[in-house]
Amino acid sequence: MTQEISFTGEMLGYIKIFEKITKTQVKDCLETPEKIIFIVMPHQGSKAIGKGGVTATKLRELLKKNVQIIEFSEDPKIFLRNIFWPYGVQDVEIEDRGKIIHATVTVKPENKARAIGKNGANLDLARRIVNRHFEINSVSVA
Repeated sequence: MTQEISFTGEMLGYIKIFEKITKTQVKDCLETPEKIIFIVMPHQGSKAIGKGGVTATKLRELLKKNVQIIEFSEDPKIFLRNIFWPYGVQDVEIEDRGKIIHATVTVKPENKARAIGKNGANLDLARRIVNRHFEINSVSVA
């Protein structure tokens, strides 16, 4: 079962600022102690980031937090590819393992540790993000 998506007043404020500056539409937004993650509608990722990352940089300065922008896709494989894009995705496989649906994302070997993150933080965050939109319960990095 996907997670219910709800926003605090602070998150709604972040979304309003993001949409005004990027002229794109936010589908979802999450906040961690390190950053704010904006999930934008399909085909709006490049526009939201801006040429050379200029818009993302402006947002980071304005919100005084790191900002990550991920483009949504109705295809869970493409969405997972977008989530792990910075790590050089080579393949995404999704399989039904009986009671759970598991995704394996293969990244460039030299980026595997970064994709997983310290104490699995990036992997946990990716699981949270994908589970908010798809019935994928488990994600691993290969």
